[in-house]
Amino acid sequence: MKQKYITAILFFLLLSASGFAQNLTQTVRGTLMDKQLQTPLQGAVIIVIGTEISAVSDSTGLFILNNVPIGRRDFKVSLPGYFEVNLTNILVTSGKELIINPGLEEEIKKLEGATIKGRKKTINEMASPGSTRSFTVEETQKFPAAINDPSRMATSFAGVVGADDGQNLIVIRGNAPNGLLWKVEGVDVPNPNHFASVGTSGGGISILSAQLMANSDFMTGAFSSEYGNALSGVFDMRLRKGNNNKREYTFQAGVLGIDLAAEGPFKKGYKGSYLVNYRYSTLGLLAKANILPQDGITTFQDLSFNLSFPAGKAGNFSVFGFGGISKSIYAP
Repeated sequence: MKQKYITAILFFLLLSASGFAQNLTQTVRGTLMDKQLQTPLQGAVIIVIGTEISAVSDSTGLFILNNVPIGRRDFKVSLPGYFEVNLTNILVTSGKELIINPGLEEEIKKLEGATIKGRKKTINEMASPGSTRSFTVEETQKFPAAINDPSRMATSFAGVVGADDGQNLIVIRGNAPNGLLWKVEGVDVPNPNHFASVGTSGGGISILSAQLMANSDFMTGAFSSEYGNALSGVFDMRLRKGNNNKREYTFQAGVLGIDLAAEGPFKKGYKGSYLVNYRYSTLGLLAKANILPQDGITTFQDLSFNLSFPAGKAGNFSVFGFGGISKSIYAP
């Protein structure tokens, strides 16, 4: 009788292992655009390095890579007449589709009778040569003690140091932290941080969740007129769009707090999408559960969203916003 139970248990374990193994892949998709003209690129080849998985972008720049093994993967994007792009150490998870939107820059060719020299650079680098550093969301997660905070991550760059261990204030090339300018989707933001002091550019925790951020730029000097209100540096932050193909939900728990995110299309067949994220501090939850004392605690919560509305020839419209509440309770 005992042997029958053991056999049954082993049978179900094998079924579970088989079912789990079949789900260790994910879909990776995105849109390829000309980085300067912002027009879709057709015929570009996207390869998952180390595998035989590849795809070709269509007339709208869309590509889909099916059955990509989960884990950290490297991708290569190539198109005749454009510089090759390599995306390294990109995390592919089983919980949700991965959307990547790499921009390609046109390659400058030598012509008879004229010599033209070019180098690979972003639009912002052309405006601020030698002082712009693009960074990804993954970098804010990989750097030690960055805790998904762009300011803390920037202290790993040359000429940047932290001004205060308790806050994310940074000193850029000897300039005061107050001279840092924050821009989100091109809009000036006074201070996108929790536990911030009036008149400063930093705080204890960034209000921008990693669930919402896209690849962004950090500038340390030689600003163009677009950033005329900056003295020491500029964070030019961009937000990613939600998945416009299917609805997805994300739950994430960490030292800072819990993240709840929802994204997807507004309706089937429409390319518009929504992305909403809510976050609540871990310490606040532990205090409410009476695991931690109510006095001497810091709590915060924030809500952010990004809505995209493609309107054909009329253009693309987006609505975004974020807000938060934070407080510190000290024992008398």
